[in-house]
Amino acid sequence: MVDLNEKLGGMSLIEGLEFVSKNFQGKVVFSSSFGQEDQVITDAIFKNDLPIEIFTLDTGRLFPETYELMDKTKNRYKKSFKTYFPNAIDIEEFVEKKGFNSFYESVENRKACCNIRKIVPLQRALKGAEVWITGLRAEQSANRADMPIWENDEANNVYKFNPLLKWTLEEVEAYLKEHNVPQNTLHSKGFVSIGCQPCTRAISKGEDPRAGRWWWEVSQKECGLHAVK
Repeated sequence: MVDLNEKLGGMSLIEGLEFVSKNFQGKVVFSSSFGQEDQVITDAIFKNDLPIEIFTLDTGRLFPETYELMDKTKNRYKKSFKTYFPNAIDIEEFVEKKGFNSFYESVENRKACCNIRKIVPLQRALKGAEVWITGLRAEQSANRADMPIWENDEANNVYKFNPLLKWTLEEVEAYLKEHNVPQNTLHSKGFVSIGCQPCTRAISKGEDPRAGRWWWEVSQKECGLHAVK
């Protein structure tokens, strides 16, 4: 594990993606929420025709701008990604019992909503995969500061590869500009981390990058996709 962390840590983004896709042929997937980091990795995968499946989780409560970016991305690269939706019956039962916006009422309700809309679909998306690529960066939050580039995700029974972990936001934005990569228009309006519409707000200068997520609660600012040890 240590050797692979060191090896991948010394590679460029494309070199790392090529190495992983070659050594885990047909078993590598990348999850995109269409944030800036995800668009960098998508650009690298699509432009280099790497055998890595890209998937996204549609919670059913995303911003219209996010759906617009999904179509722009498909049209730009002429390639597709797989979309996973939550189970309709689970959503119906949850809403009937708790209400449409019960996540504002307690952390427990919010995590239950995230579980139905994100965690369960993720488990379906990762089925059969050996490596899960993410767009996580260390400076995004204190929870992610000590994450390794390559780790064993025991909760999901896969290896997790975080190729942009040491990148700064400036490096991400520079890549997007240089390669003219499509971006969510909300980024220019103060939205740094973009999730579900009712759970995301723009942040002010100097605020933590995750401050706009679930802003009404004091928690680790994670939905559970990326377990914090």
